[in-house]
Amino acid sequence: MKYIGAHVSAAGGVENAPLNAHEIGADAFALFTKNQRQWISPPLSEESIELFKQRCEEYNFKPENILPHDSYLINLGSPKAEGLEKSRNSFIDELQRCEQLGLKKLNFHSGAHLNEVSVDECISTIATSINMALEKTNGVIAVIENTAGQGSAIGYRFEEIAQIIDQVEDKSRVGVCLDTAHTLAAGYEIRTRETFDETFKKFDEIIGFEYLQGMHINDSKKEVGTRVDRHDSLGKGVMGMDVFSFIMNDSRFDNIPLILETPDESLWVEEIKILRSLQQ
Repeated sequence: MKYIGAHVSAAGGVENAPLNAHEIGADAFALFTKNQRQWISPPLSEESIELFKQRCEEYNFKPENILPHDSYLINLGSPKAEGLEKSRNSFIDELQRCEQLGLKKLNFHSGAHLNEVSVDECISTIATSINMALEKTNGVIAVIENTAGQGSAIGYRFEEIAQIIDQVEDKSRVGVCLDTAHTLAAGYEIRTRETFDETFKKFDEIIGFEYLQGMHINDSKKEVGTRVDRHDSLGKGVMGMDVFSFIMNDSRFDNIPLILETPDESLWVEEIKILRSLQQ
């Protein structure tokens, strides 16, 4: 079964996210569990935690189909000591928030070398950061999102993600989220049946579908291989609709959250309906 939703607002408290997801006809969703542009946020209140859980149960959102995203400030591969310490502490806090909310996954961007260290050294730092965080938390899977390859970001190549996973000690608590727009911008052509099959054959060989924990379903404003991260609404960018049809009719993408991060929130209701209509 396909579970489709969007990255919804948690303004006013995390307990509002399942309500916002229900209102757009979703059966999956993403959220920020804290202010994504601040290092430190107030702890979750017991009232918010309980109401979040109640609303998830009321609207039938299963924990495995909720994909919270961590703060944009976090860089688990930072070559700067202060930035790395802040990032690690914040990442642990994010995982603990997921634990409190009864969630199973935390989606994050792996990190960037800032042109100060090698790719291999940055990857080693990222893996060490993940290992440290997993040791201090329980049950939540650290879900690495592939990047478009902008700047010095790590994780736009499948090989880089595989290299991180290889150095994570508890393989049961690491996974991957693939963003369609990032995948195209990173240089993986996925718009035809042949190239889609070829790209996901590579993904399976290099990383493995057993690690796929979610997807971000986005069109792209930028062409293949541009390494520029610019999402667009479905059918309005350069991707066309075939790739989304391929995903919706491929059982390898069943039973994971398929999350819209398209820029026009007013279209989410319609985009969810479109994705469901593509299923044959």
